[in-house]
Amino acid sequence: MKQRLKSIFLVTHEHSESSTSLYNQQDPNPQEEVSLTLKHVADQFDDSADFVHKIYLHGRLHVMYFSHLVNEDRLERDLLPPILNSENPLDLLTEQSQYEHITDSKTYVEGILSGMAAFYYEDQAFMIDVIFPTSRTVAESETESIIIGPHEAFTEQAYTNLSLIRKRVQSSHLKVIKLSVGEVTKSDIYVLYIQDIANEKYVKEVIKRVEAIEIDAIHDTNMLIQCIDDDPYSIFAQFLTSERPDTIASKLVSGRVVGIMDGSPTAFTAPANFFEFFSSSDDYYQRWSIGTATLFLRFAALLITVTLTALYVSVTSFHYEMIPENLILTLTESRSKVPFPPIFEALLMETTIELLREAGARLPTKIGQTIGIVGGIVIGQAAVQAGLTSNILIISVASSAIASFVIPNYVMSASFRLFRFGLIVMAGLWGNMGLALGLAYMVIHLSGLTSVGSSYLTPIAPFEPYDWKDVFLRLPFSTLAKRPTQVKAKNKVKLKMKR
Repeated sequence: MKQRLKSIFLVTHEHSESSTSLYNQQDPNPQEEVSLTLKHVADQFDDSADFVHKIYLHGRLHVMYFSHLVNEDRLERDLLPPILNSENPLDLLTEQSQYEHITDSKTYVEGILSGMAAFYYEDQAFMIDVIFPTSRTVAESETESIIIGPHEAFTEQAYTNLSLIRKRVQSSHLKVIKLSVGEVTKSDIYVLYIQDIANEKYVKEVIKRVEAIEIDAIHDTNMLIQCIDDDPYSIFAQFLTSERPDTIASKLVSGRVVGIMDGSPTAFTAPANFFEFFSSSDDYYQRWSIGTATLFLRFAALLITVTLTALYVSVTSFHYEMIPENLILTLTESRSKVPFPPIFEALLMETTIELLREAGARLPTKIGQTIGIVGGIVIGQAAVQAGLTSNILIISVASSAIASFVIPNYVMSASFRLFRFGLIVMAGLWGNMGLALGLAYMVIHLSGLTSVGSSYLTPIAPFEPYDWKDVFLRLPFSTLAKRPTQVKAKNKVKLKMKR
């Protein structure tokens, strides 16, 4: 416990010395310049209703803590009675290793804020860990549901998440480095890697980027990775995020670096590549043939969700010759009542779908279902009967929306939904040429992206054909003997199967 205390305070103290923080720039009296006195500590919290300050032994012993952060039962039952009944409380506090002797005012105040109980006896300050945080229990992930395999998901408590990973990676080579981010919030970040597998270059790069962040507050892992992205202006995520312990454990074993943030149920891994976002844990829990077929289905869904509506706009605006003869009469009849050009018609329907999706996600479950039903009636029947859109476009927009849900990563799915709007505009302006230019721009943009310095389009660029059997296919485990080339692992072999 002493070591844990030291690591907490060492990191925060290093940050305060290494740079002039944004927070301290606004503070005319930096805490580190103030000597540790009872009055100074009490003054820091005198306006806090949840701060507890108890006085014992005729004013010689002061105990201070936040009641909702500590285990008060343990404090009152196990810790206080020996001190109050002792003939020399100072000797007891000094001799017992569970009490940390503190001499720095800033450390003392931050310890109370982090949930420690502070003892102040005759000008000597001590702290003890009785942190008792509240957290929800481990449950299933709502954003990464699977059919086969473990159903546990991370919680907002970092130690719970670490225990879920330790349970799956029972190795002394699994290393955890603790950092702190946020001048005001002081959020704990844990960087994990397996010592004999992960490449130190990526470990150091992730740590360096996290330590370089100077910001008042970070509340979630998805905020954190936006601060350490290689290209913050790209719409594509450059770190894979997941709420599933089994996914994160497999990334660790494959040689990647993992980041966990206290207060967030999401972990990130690096380096990441574009094709990782289309893989799911249950691909490996099913037969390899089913896993491979599912992968093909997801890449087909990517093509549909990005291009189908834009292709409708392009064909109906410029390239009628591409429509089959049997279909052109139906399409012409369907569009005969629509007063808008195809580009406006498509943007209107896509925007309506996004409004329904956003409203359904923000509302309680029962009301969200109602919104979905009402929206389906409005879009499916009323809009066509009112002459606002054609039947064919309804089918196109609905197919694109369904295909976007097939992509297992929500962040990547949202990126493609946004990109689809740009592609519709280009198809409406220049037809198939605009569609081709838009897709070419996406490929060029993805080719230029990196994740902690590693190519984002691996294993296509650079060309690594060995990795294809675990990226575009999911071949039997006996053929997946090596770790991904992208991670440049120290130990490249992960499987030796004897028969």
